[in-house]
Order: sequence, then C-alpha cells, then structure tokens
Amino acid sequence: MVGAVVVDRDGVVVGRGWHEAAGGPHAEVRALADAGDRSRGSTLYCTLEPCSHVGRTGPCAPLVVAAGIARAVIAMEDSNPRVAGRGVAHLRAHGIEVTLGVLEERARRLNAPFFTWVSRRRPFVTLKMALTLDGCVSARPGVRTAVTGAAAARAVHRERAEVDAIAVGSGTVLTDDPLLTARGAFRHRPLTRVVFDRRLATPPGARLLSTPGAGPVIIVSTAAARHTSSRAEELAHRGAHLEFIESDGSSAGFIAQALRRLAVLDCTSLIVEGGPTLQAAFWEAKLVDRLEIFLAPWFAGPDGVPGPPLPIGTVAALDSRSARPLGEDVLIEGYVHRTD
Repeated sequence: MVGAVVVDRDGVVVGRGWHEAAGGPHAEVRALADAGDRSRGSTLYCTLEPCSHVGRTGPCAPLVVAAGIARAVIAMEDSNPRVAGRGVAHLRAHGIEVTLGVLEERARRLNAPFFTWVSRRRPFVTLKMALTLDGCVSARPGVRTAVTGAAAARAVHRERAEVDAIAVGSGTVLTDDPLLTARGAFRHRPLTRVVFDRRLATPPGARLLSTPGAGPVIIVSTAAARHTSSRAEELAHRGAHLEFIESDGSSAGFIAQALRRLAVLDCTSLIVEGGPTLQAAFWEAKLVDRLEIFLAPWFAGPDGVPGPPLPIGTVAALDSRSARPLGEDVLIEGYVHRTD
C-alpha cells in the first residue's frame, strides 16, 4: 500500500500513482508516467522509500533520477533488507535533495502487515472479538449467537475483504460451522481461511470446505495428529490444505511455528476471529499486533460463554486507541505495540 505524488515548482500536482498489485508497477513508476515531462524539476512525495533492487519489477530509484526529479519527500525507509536505505542513498548520490521521515508513523501503520512479514517473518495479527456487556461471546455453550448487529457485521466483512487470511479454532468450526467468506464487500483475490486444529476435529462436511471458489482452506495441525487421526485424508479429499507443525508441544510454540509457515505461504495479514480458547492462546503467546473489540449493548447472563481473559488495563494501554459507533454497537481498536 504505497502512494506517490509528483508536484511541480508551482505547487501543482502533475502526477499520481499507487502500487495496485504485487508484481505490478510501483507507485513512483505510475506517478512519473502520469506526470510525463512535467516530472523534470518537480518534487516527488512518496509514502515509502523507492526501491533500488530488481524484484518482481525493476528498481524505482534510477527511474526517479532519470525523470529529472529535483527533490524527494519520503515518509520512511523501507525495512526490507534488499532496500533499507539504498534507494535514498541512490537518489542523494545523483543530486536529488531528500527529506526523510515526514508522517513516518502514519506510513508505518499503513504498511504494518508488510513490515511485520519482513522483520518478524510472520503475518501481522489482528485479534477480533465481539463481546456482550458482561464480556461474553455467546449466550450459552454450543449455541451460535449473533452478538453484534448489522452495521458491525458489514464492517467485519469489509475488513475480511482487505486481509490475506482469517483464522478460527476447530471449536468455532464445530459450534458455528461458519463459511468464513467476505460477503457484501468486493474482494479482488481469494481469501485464505485458516483453522487451528491440533486434534484434526474439523468435520469433512464443514461448510467452509464447500466454498473452494472463495479461497483456500488451510488446516493447521500437529505432526502427532498426522499419524494418529484418520481424518487427514478425508479433509484433503474435500480440498483442505493441511499443514502439520513440529513444535515444542506448547500452544505458544505451535502458534508461532504455524505463523512462520503462513508467512512462507505469503500470508502477511491475519485476523483471528474465534473462538476464545484460540484467541487467549494468541494473546498469551504475545503474537497479537492489533486488537478489535466489538462491544454489544446487552448482557448474556450467567449462561454466557466468557470471552478470552485480557489483563486489566489492556484497552487503556493500546497505541493509537480509538472508538466509534457501529449502529447500536461500539468498535474499540488499537495497536498492542509499535510496528517495527
């Protein structure tokens, strides 16, 4: 998610561009092409350092020089080791004045999934939960409950349309039998659905396996389950992609290894949607980057299923914390830590 703007000596915007898809022209290339000859002597504003290496496309920094740009204002350096200041150095070495670090934190947030994927070798993880006023995720055990209203549901599906993958535990599959698709929101590529299932309890007849066109289904399980369960072959026959993880046996180790595997599969962003057991495990493993709490204005009562136990003060400690109404519900969100 990178944008670029070319502004001439009179302060007129003469070119705009953005990186529309992986493997396609970068933002600077599009902006310079849009500006044409008007790039000469102009200023390039860009949310990320122009690349200086050959990847899926050619390097951008030499194109900026060739276009005759006089000054570049760049929000932040690219943390990708293949770039990491080399693009800025190339511009300066060819006489371009460079201003670095303008609105850096906003640019960093914009590309948090990519930077997390590069620096931590795992997806950027959002923990999403819908809670009643008494902190429950369901009216009672084993019962599928619509905790929030229509406006919150639309927000959830819009967000599903913008991430690489969503994840649930096998308990959620057994209780809710969800489709885990993005509905009512346009998505230009398949959505990966991930089920964390250490015992291979996912039934072959689960509804999410009936929607292959929506995107792949990855079932993450243990190496031990591979040899003790007869369900793996059935799930594979239904189209599931199974990943068997070798770990130290702990929940934290299992999740960490699973996230590394998802990163290898080019998953840069993941929303953990349920249930409370999986969400608690992610939180305790310190593998949550962003928290979303959809708070509904009703009480589940004594039969309600409690949500994951978050430490007191968790919400108050969130970085860039915000709250906004969604119909009768309220969405509270923020970052658990700074994005490196």
